[in-house]
Amino acid sequence: MRNYRPLRPSSLTRMIPPSRTAPPSRPNRRRPSAAPLVLGVLGVGGLLILAGAAESKAEGPLRVTGSTTVNVVVAEAAEVLRERHGIAILVDTTGGSTGGVTSAADGRADLGMSSRSIDDRDRARHPEADLREIAIGADAVAMVVSRDVWEGGVRALTADQLRAIYEGRVRNWSRLGGPDLRLVFFNKEPGRGTWEVFADFLYDQADKAPAIAHPEVGANEEVRSKVGGTRGALSFVSAPWADGERVFALSLRREDGSVVAPTAAAVADHRYPLGRPLFLITNGDPSPQARLMIDFLLGQEGRAIVRRHGFVPAATATSSATADKADNASVTAGRR
Repeated sequence: MRNYRPLRPSSLTRMIPPSRTAPPSRPNRRRPSAAPLVLGVLGVGGLLILAGAAESKAEGPLRVTGSTTVNVVVAEAAEVLRERHGIAILVDTTGGSTGGVTSAADGRADLGMSSRSIDDRDRARHPEADLREIAIGADAVAMVVSRDVWEGGVRALTADQLRAIYEGRVRNWSRLGGPDLRLVFFNKEPGRGTWEVFADFLYDQADKAPAIAHPEVGANEEVRSKVGGTRGALSFVSAPWADGERVFALSLRREDGSVVAPTAAAVADHRYPLGRPLFLITNGDPSPQARLMIDFLLGQEGRAIVRRHGFVPAATATSSATADKADNASVTAGRR
Protein backbone atom coordinates (compact mmCIF):
# COMPACT_ATOMS: atom_id res chain seq x y z
CA MET A 1 0.00 0.00 0.00
CA ARG A 2 1.34 3.37 -0.95
CA ASN A 3 1.15 5.99 1.76
CA TYR A 4 -0.47 9.34 1.35
CA ARG A 5 0.25 12.55 3.18
CA PRO A 6 -2.81 13.76 5.08
CA LEU A 7 -2.41 17.48 4.46
CA ARG A 8 -4.73 20.01 2.77
CA PRO A 9 -7.15 19.68 1.24
CA SER A 10 -20.97 13.19 -13.06
CA SER A 11 -22.53 12.19 -15.69
CA LEU A 12 -25.91 11.16 -14.20
CA THR A 13 -25.75 13.40 -11.16
CA ARG A 14 -28.02 16.40 -10.82
CA MET A 15 -27.96 19.23 -8.36
CA ILE A 16 -31.54 19.83 -7.22
CA PRO A 17 -32.14 23.44 -6.17
CA PRO A 18 -33.80 24.13 -2.82
CA SER A 19 -37.53 24.54 -2.70
CA ARG A 20 -38.81 28.09 -2.29
CA THR A 21 -41.12 28.08 0.69
CA ALA A 22 -41.25 31.83 1.52
CA PRO A 23 -44.62 33.36 0.54
CA PRO A 24 -44.36 35.84 -2.34
CA SER A 25 -46.27 38.45 -0.37
CA ARG A 26 -43.37 38.97 2.03
CA PRO A 27 -40.51 39.94 -0.31
CA ASN A 28 -38.64 42.09 2.23
CA ARG A 29 -38.10 39.31 4.75
CA ARG A 30 -35.08 37.35 3.63
CA ARG A 31 -35.11 33.78 4.84
CA PRO A 32 -31.93 31.72 4.78
CA SER A 33 -32.22 29.49 1.76
CA ALA A 34 -32.07 25.77 2.37
CA ALA A 35 -28.92 24.01 1.27
CA PRO A 36 -29.27 22.27 -2.08
CA LEU A 37 -30.06 18.60 -2.09
CA VAL A 38 -27.79 16.23 -3.93
CA LEU A 39 -29.48 13.41 -5.79
CA GLY A 40 -27.78 10.55 -7.58
CA VAL A 41 -29.45 7.79 -9.52
CA LEU A 42 -28.63 4.20 -8.66
CA GLY A 43 -28.93 2.58 -12.06
CA VAL A 44 -26.79 2.03 -15.11
CA GLY A 45 -24.20 4.51 -13.89
CA GLY A 46 -24.19 2.92 -10.44
CA LEU A 47 -24.69 6.20 -8.60
CA LEU A 48 -25.41 6.30 -4.90
CA ILE A 49 -28.59 8.07 -3.83
CA LEU A 50 -27.72 10.77 -1.34
CA ALA A 51 -30.62 13.04 -0.56
CA GLY A 52 -30.79 15.66 2.13
CA ALA A 53 -27.09 16.10 2.70
CA ALA A 54 -26.04 19.71 3.16
CA GLU A 55 -23.59 20.90 0.54
CA SER A 56 -20.40 22.38 1.90
CA LYS A 57 -20.09 25.96 0.71
CA ALA A 58 -16.33 25.84 1.09
CA GLU A 59 -15.63 22.72 -0.90
CA GLY A 60 -18.84 21.48 -2.44
CA PRO A 61 -19.70 17.80 -2.45
CA LEU A 62 -17.05 15.10 -2.30
CA ARG A 63 -16.93 13.57 -5.78
CA VAL A 64 -15.95 9.90 -6.05
CA THR A 65 -15.85 8.12 -9.41
CA GLY A 66 -14.72 4.78 -10.86
CA SER A 67 -14.76 1.05 -10.20
CA THR A 68 -18.07 -0.70 -9.55
CA THR A 69 -16.21 -3.13 -7.30
CA VAL A 70 -14.87 -0.42 -5.00
CA ASN A 71 -18.20 1.40 -5.26
CA VAL A 72 -20.09 -0.96 -2.97
CA VAL A 73 -17.70 -0.18 -0.13
CA VAL A 74 -17.53 3.56 -0.78
CA ALA A 75 -21.31 3.81 -1.09
CA GLU A 76 -21.86 2.35 2.37
CA ALA A 77 -19.10 4.49 3.85
CA ALA A 78 -20.67 7.55 2.22
CA GLU A 79 -23.96 6.92 3.99
CA VAL A 80 -22.18 6.81 7.34
CA LEU A 81 -20.16 9.96 6.68
CA ARG A 82 -23.21 11.83 5.40
CA GLU A 83 -25.15 11.07 8.56
CA ARG A 84 -22.23 11.69 10.88
CA HIS A 85 -20.69 14.79 9.31
CA GLY A 86 -23.46 16.24 7.12
CA ILE A 87 -21.36 16.30 3.96
CA ALA A 88 -22.66 15.60 0.48
CA ILE A 89 -20.96 12.76 -1.37
CA LEU A 90 -21.54 11.96 -5.04
CA VAL A 91 -20.56 8.46 -6.17
CA ASP A 92 -20.46 7.59 -9.87
CA THR A 93 -19.23 4.41 -11.57
CA THR A 94 -19.17 5.67 -15.16
CA GLY A 95 -16.04 4.43 -16.94
CA GLY A 96 -14.95 1.86 -14.37
CA SER A 97 -11.43 1.90 -12.97
CA THR A 98 -9.93 3.80 -15.91
CA GLY A 99 -12.66 6.39 -15.56
CA GLY A 100 -11.79 6.72 -11.88
CA VAL A 101 -8.10 7.27 -12.55
CA THR A 102 -8.84 9.76 -15.32
CA SER A 103 -11.38 11.71 -13.28
CA ALA A 104 -8.98 12.01 -10.36
CA ALA A 105 -6.18 13.12 -12.69
CA ASP A 106 -8.16 15.84 -14.45
CA GLY A 107 -9.94 17.14 -11.36
CA ARG A 108 -13.45 15.91 -12.14
CA ALA A 109 -13.31 13.73 -9.03
CA ASP A 110 -11.76 14.23 -5.62
CA LEU A 111 -11.25 10.48 -5.31
CA GLY A 112 -11.00 7.87 -8.03
CA MET A 113 -12.00 4.27 -7.36
CA SER A 114 -9.88 1.62 -9.04
CA SER A 115 -9.56 -2.15 -8.92
CA ARG A 116 -6.20 -2.00 -10.68
CA SER A 117 -2.92 -0.23 -10.06
CA ILE A 118 -1.95 3.02 -11.74
CA ASP A 119 0.28 2.07 -14.67
CA ASP A 120 2.68 3.78 -17.07
CA ARG A 121 -0.11 4.42 -19.54
CA ASP A 122 -2.05 6.38 -16.93
CA ARG A 123 0.98 8.48 -16.09
CA ALA A 124 1.72 9.08 -19.76
CA ARG A 125 -1.84 10.25 -20.38
CA HIS A 126 -1.73 12.56 -17.37
CA PRO A 127 1.88 13.76 -17.06
CA GLU A 128 0.94 16.79 -14.95
CA ALA A 129 -1.02 14.77 -12.38
CA ASP A 130 0.45 13.55 -9.09
CA LEU A 131 -1.49 10.29 -8.99
CA ARG A 132 -1.36 8.38 -5.71
CA GLU A 133 -2.87 5.05 -4.64
CA ILE A 134 -4.37 4.28 -1.25
CA ALA A 135 -5.18 0.57 -0.91
CA ILE A 136 -8.34 -0.08 1.08
CA GLY A 137 -8.54 -3.83 0.53
CA ALA A 138 -8.05 -6.75 -1.82
CA ASP A 139 -10.39 -8.74 -4.02
CA ALA A 140 -10.43 -11.93 -6.05
CA VAL A 141 -11.47 -11.94 -9.71
CA ALA A 142 -13.50 -15.13 -10.14
CA MET A 143 -14.21 -17.03 -13.31
CA VAL A 144 -17.96 -17.59 -13.19
CA VAL A 145 -20.27 -19.93 -15.08
CA SER A 146 -23.99 -20.40 -15.47
CA ARG A 147 -25.86 -23.05 -13.51
CA ASP A 148 -26.03 -25.58 -16.36
CA VAL A 149 -22.23 -25.57 -16.71
CA TRP A 150 -21.75 -25.91 -12.96
CA GLU A 151 -24.25 -28.74 -12.68
CA GLY A 152 -22.60 -30.34 -15.71
CA GLY A 153 -19.50 -30.93 -13.61
CA VAL A 154 -17.15 -28.04 -14.45
CA ARG A 155 -15.48 -26.90 -11.23
CA ALA A 156 -12.02 -25.66 -12.25
CA LEU A 157 -10.09 -24.45 -15.29
CA THR A 158 -6.40 -24.04 -16.06
CA ALA A 159 -4.73 -20.95 -17.49
CA ASP A 160 -4.16 -22.83 -20.77
CA GLN A 161 -7.84 -23.70 -20.98
CA LEU A 162 -8.82 -20.09 -20.34
CA ARG A 163 -6.47 -18.90 -23.08
CA ALA A 164 -7.99 -21.42 -25.49
CA ILE A 165 -11.47 -20.18 -24.60
CA TYR A 166 -10.53 -16.53 -24.99
CA GLU A 167 -8.80 -17.15 -28.32
CA GLY A 168 -11.80 -19.08 -29.64
CA ARG A 169 -10.05 -22.45 -29.87
CA VAL A 170 -12.56 -24.11 -27.50
CA ARG A 171 -16.23 -23.54 -28.22
CA ASN A 172 -17.96 -26.41 -26.43
CA TRP A 173 -17.88 -27.37 -22.77
CA SER A 174 -17.55 -31.06 -23.63
CA ARG A 175 -13.89 -30.42 -24.51
CA LEU A 176 -13.33 -29.27 -20.92
CA GLY A 177 -15.03 -32.19 -19.20
CA GLY A 178 -18.41 -30.52 -19.10
CA PRO A 179 -21.76 -30.96 -20.84
CA ASP A 180 -22.23 -30.97 -24.61
CA LEU A 181 -23.12 -27.31 -24.62
CA ARG A 182 -21.97 -24.34 -26.70
CA LEU A 183 -19.57 -22.15 -24.72
CA VAL A 184 -20.51 -18.46 -24.59
CA PHE A 185 -17.71 -16.23 -23.33
CA PHE A 186 -18.52 -12.70 -22.16
CA ASN A 187 -15.55 -10.36 -22.20
CA LYS A 188 -15.27 -7.19 -20.13
CA GLU A 189 -15.61 -3.86 -21.88
CA PRO A 190 -12.50 -1.63 -22.14
CA GLY A 191 -11.46 0.34 -19.08
CA ARG A 192 -12.52 -2.24 -16.51
CA GLY A 193 -9.95 -3.17 -13.88
CA THR A 194 -11.24 -6.74 -13.91
CA TRP A 195 -10.15 -7.07 -17.54
CA GLU A 196 -6.61 -5.93 -16.67
CA VAL A 197 -6.30 -8.64 -14.01
CA PHE A 198 -7.66 -11.35 -16.33
CA ALA A 199 -5.41 -10.36 -19.25
CA ASP A 200 -2.33 -10.00 -17.05
CA PHE A 201 -2.91 -13.51 -15.73
CA LEU A 202 -3.17 -15.07 -19.18
CA TYR A 203 -0.60 -13.00 -21.10
CA ASP A 204 1.67 -11.51 -18.37
CA GLN A 205 0.75 -8.04 -19.62
CA ALA A 206 -2.69 -6.88 -20.67
CA ASP A 207 -1.18 -5.17 -23.73
CA LYS A 208 -0.10 -8.57 -25.03
CA ALA A 209 -3.62 -9.98 -25.08
CA PRO A 210 -4.88 -10.40 -28.66
CA ALA A 211 -7.87 -8.33 -29.70
CA ILE A 212 -10.63 -10.91 -30.21
CA ALA A 213 -14.31 -10.10 -30.67
CA HIS A 214 -16.56 -11.38 -27.90
CA PRO A 215 -19.85 -10.15 -26.49
CA GLU A 216 -18.97 -7.53 -23.88
CA VAL A 217 -20.33 -6.78 -20.43
CA GLY A 218 -19.65 -3.88 -18.11
CA ALA A 219 -20.36 -3.61 -14.41
CA ASN A 220 -20.39 -6.57 -12.03
CA GLU A 221 -24.17 -6.74 -11.85
CA GLU A 222 -24.38 -6.89 -15.64
CA VAL A 223 -21.91 -9.78 -15.67
CA ARG A 224 -23.98 -11.69 -13.15
CA SER A 225 -27.18 -11.00 -15.08
CA LYS A 226 -25.74 -12.02 -18.47
CA VAL A 227 -23.97 -15.15 -17.24
CA GLY A 228 -26.88 -16.21 -15.06
CA GLY A 229 -29.32 -15.79 -17.92
CA THR A 230 -27.30 -17.44 -20.71
CA ARG A 231 -26.85 -21.15 -21.26
CA GLY A 232 -23.23 -22.27 -21.35
CA ALA A 233 -21.93 -18.88 -20.20
CA LEU A 234 -18.52 -17.98 -18.80
CA SER A 235 -17.09 -14.64 -17.73
CA PHE A 236 -15.07 -13.09 -14.91
CA VAL A 237 -16.22 -10.82 -12.13
CA SER A 238 -15.36 -9.56 -8.66
CA ALA A 239 -15.79 -12.70 -6.56
CA PRO A 240 -18.47 -11.42 -4.15
CA TRP A 241 -20.87 -11.24 -7.10
CA ALA A 242 -20.63 -15.01 -7.56
CA ASP A 243 -23.71 -15.73 -5.50
CA GLY A 244 -23.87 -19.51 -5.88
CA GLU A 245 -27.44 -19.19 -7.11
CA ARG A 246 -27.34 -17.54 -10.52
CA VAL A 247 -23.60 -17.73 -11.18
CA PHE A 248 -20.94 -20.01 -9.73
CA ALA A 249 -17.25 -19.32 -9.08
CA LEU A 250 -14.74 -21.77 -10.54
CA SER A 251 -11.42 -22.67 -8.95
CA LEU A 252 -8.17 -22.35 -10.89
CA ARG A 253 -6.18 -25.53 -11.52
CA ARG A 254 -2.44 -25.04 -11.26
CA GLU A 255 0.28 -26.84 -13.20
CA ASP A 256 0.84 -29.30 -10.35
CA GLY A 257 -2.82 -30.34 -10.50
CA SER A 258 -3.86 -28.60 -7.28
CA VAL A 259 -6.79 -26.22 -7.30
CA VAL A 260 -7.25 -22.91 -5.53
CA ALA A 261 -10.60 -21.22 -5.03
CA PRO A 262 -11.21 -17.46 -4.94
CA THR A 263 -11.26 -17.22 -1.15
CA ALA A 264 -10.26 -14.33 1.07
CA ALA A 265 -7.52 -16.43 2.66
CA ALA A 266 -6.08 -17.34 -0.75
CA VAL A 267 -6.08 -13.67 -1.73
CA ALA A 268 -4.45 -12.59 1.54
CA ASP A 269 -1.52 -14.99 1.20
CA HIS A 270 -1.27 -14.55 -2.60
CA ARG A 271 -2.04 -18.18 -3.47
CA TYR A 272 -4.92 -17.18 -5.74
CA PRO A 273 -3.36 -15.72 -8.90
CA LEU A 274 -6.30 -13.48 -9.82
CA GLY A 275 -6.14 -11.39 -6.67
CA ARG A 276 -5.93 -7.61 -6.87
CA PRO A 277 -5.79 -4.60 -4.54
CA LEU A 278 -8.64 -2.12 -4.37
CA PHE A 279 -7.64 1.54 -4.43
CA LEU A 280 -8.77 5.05 -3.84
CA ILE A 281 -6.86 7.41 -6.13
CA THR A 282 -5.92 11.01 -5.39
CA ASN A 283 -4.21 13.70 -7.42
CA GLY A 284 -1.71 14.99 -4.87
CA ASP A 285 -2.67 15.43 -1.23
CA PRO A 286 -6.31 14.60 -0.50
CA SER A 287 -8.75 17.36 0.39
CA PRO A 288 -10.12 17.37 3.95
CA GLN A 289 -13.32 15.62 2.82
CA ALA A 290 -11.40 13.06 0.78
CA ARG A 291 -9.08 12.48 3.72
CA LEU A 292 -12.16 11.87 5.89
CA MET A 293 -13.27 9.08 3.53
CA ILE A 294 -9.78 7.58 3.35
CA ASP A 295 -9.25 7.59 7.10
CA PHE A 296 -12.69 6.09 7.67
CA LEU A 297 -12.09 3.20 5.28
CA LEU A 298 -8.68 2.46 6.78
CA GLY A 299 -10.12 2.52 10.30
CA GLN A 300 -11.95 -0.16 12.21
CA GLU A 301 -15.43 0.72 10.94
CA GLY A 302 -14.27 0.97 7.36
CA ARG A 303 -12.41 -2.32 7.51
CA ALA A 304 -15.59 -3.95 8.78
CA ILE A 305 -17.47 -2.61 5.75
CA VAL A 306 -14.75 -3.91 3.42
CA ARG A 307 -14.98 -7.35 5.01
CA ARG A 308 -18.77 -7.35 5.01
CA HIS A 309 -18.77 -7.01 1.22
CA GLY A 310 -16.54 -10.05 0.86
CA PHE A 311 -13.15 -8.33 0.43
CA VAL A 312 -9.96 -8.51 2.45
CA PRO A 313 -9.37 -5.29 4.43
CA ALA A 314 -6.19 -3.39 3.66
CA ALA A 315 -4.48 -4.21 6.94
CA THR A 316 -4.84 -7.93 6.20
CA ALA A 317 -4.35 -7.80 2.44
CA THR A 318 -0.58 -7.44 2.65
CA SER A 319 0.33 -10.42 4.79
CA SER A 320 -1.24 -13.78 5.50
CA ALA A 321 0.24 -13.63 8.99
CA THR A 322 -2.10 -10.78 9.88
CA ALA A 323 -5.18 -12.14 8.15
CA ASP A 324 -8.19 -12.00 10.45
CA LYS A 325 -9.84 -15.28 11.28
CA ALA A 326 -13.06 -13.96 9.75
CA ASP A 327 -11.30 -13.43 6.45
CA ASN A 328 -10.77 -17.16 5.93
CA ALA A 329 -14.31 -17.61 4.65
CA SER A 330 -14.85 -17.63 0.92
CA VAL A 331 -14.88 -14.24 -0.70
CA THR A 332 -17.89 -15.42 -2.61
CA ALA A 333 -20.00 -15.27 0.56
CA GLY A 334 -19.83 -11.48 0.54
CA ARG A 335 -23.04 -10.73 -1.36
CA ARG A 336 -25.18 -13.80 -0.76
